[in-house]
Amino acid sequence: METSLAASRGTTRRRVSSFLNRHDAIRRALTLAPPLVWMVVVYFISVALLLANSFWRVNSLTGGVIREWSLHNYDTVFTWNVRTAFLHETYFTMAWRTVSMAALVTLADIAFGFMIAYYAARIASPRARSAVMIAAVIPLWANYLIRVFAWRSIVEGHGPADALLRLAGIHTSLYATSFAMWLTFCYLWLPYAILPIYAALERVPASYLEASGDLGAHAGMTFRQIVLPLAVPGIVAGSIFTFSLTLGDYIVAPLIGKGLFLGNGIAQLNINNRPLAATLAVVAMTIVFIYLALAKRTGAFEAL
Repeated sequence: METSLAASRGTTRRRVSSFLNRHDAIRRALTLAPPLVWMVVVYFISVALLLANSFWRVNSLTGGVIREWSLHNYDTVFTWNVRTAFLHETYFTMAWRTVSMAALVTLADIAFGFMIAYYAARIASPRARSAVMIAAVIPLWANYLIRVFAWRSIVEGHGPADALLRLAGIHTSLYATSFAMWLTFCYLWLPYAILPIYAALERVPASYLEASGDLGAHAGMTFRQIVLPLAVPGIVAGSIFTFSLTLGDYIVAPLIGKGLFLGNGIAQLNINNRPLAATLAVVAMTIVFIYLALAKRTGAFEAL
């Protein structure tokens, strides 16, 4: 009896396997179904709930959420008065401050990351290349909060940063400044800029560079006409990481910097005004989606 059951099961498995081999579409559908269902349930439904919350509002007397569709929160976020914008914190200035910080961090990380990646991909020996890339990714092995608190100990009062400034004759503290936030963000996201740029530079064929030299092009022209255009997808891919990660961060501002940014602003509003916090989250998502749409046109996704 057991032998016949085992033979029957083996025959069934062979039939199913043969059927799936003949029908590629069904095999692909069965393979992708579990992760797609999980993505729909966890991601798309949560995004739909976030969008729904952004159209609700809070009762100013009871503090309860009124589930009535309106654009009240969006009107609050996008209302900007020239006379009061510089006197009071507005959500418009909060968003502008966040985008400006993300742009500055992206520019700095791309500049430093390109130099490190170029050295590792085109100049360094194999042993030096390994050392540089290991040094670039080692910070990612440490916990994010540990790295943030490490930078807080560096820039806070009477820390190493203050000691260096006093040696230079500058008697001021970096703690609770936008510059300290910028330094911290640059350090946190630099590995994410280095890796895609390095991957793009490593894929530049050596024959292109040799052909350029044979045709009489000097090093600067070869870099501008061949290396840099081929590295653009990697540069844009790195900027996606640095820009989006800075835009959504809510830890660095309260621990190292000052003022409200989208991340910590959403975290604070989520306690008392969840619909308005959802509206700010939708604004941040929209900014990232616009950036991704622009990046996609450069072929950056191929370098991710």
